[in-house]
Amino acid sequence: MKKEDCIFCKLANGEIPTNSIYEDEDFNVILDASPATRGHALILPKEHFDNLYEIDEAVVGKIMPLAKKIGTKMKEALGCVGLNVLQNNGEAAGQTVFHFHTHLIPRYEGEKAILGWAHQTFSEEETQKILEKLKF
Repeated sequence: MKKEDCIFCKLANGEIPTNSIYEDEDFNVILDASPATRGHALILPKEHFDNLYEIDEAVVGKIMPLAKKIGTKMKEALGCVGLNVLQNNGEAAGQTVFHFHTHLIPRYEGEKAILGWAHQTFSEEETQKILEKLKF
């Protein structure tokens, strides 16, 4: 299913021209129009899913093998020495386009990766409460 007013649906399905580096029946992988590094790409499902919570399991199961394939090509062709595989869900996590997508950000020697977070510590009691809530 595609969402009529979703720009990423249009990009993924060829309705808007892109710099596509890979395409199959489920995905279009395009160079990011506002890249963090040389070769920064987006894995875009052709079907619309707002986020990780809504994406079909069969579709999401194909993303990491595809990321490996594209990342390996980036390493060989661009000479990157690292790769960030990044996927945001919800505004609080930095998602700005509400069509599930995965960033592939090549990293190069001498470059400082800007991703990160402030590390926190929790008491053993709080850790146990979290564990109890999350355990299956």
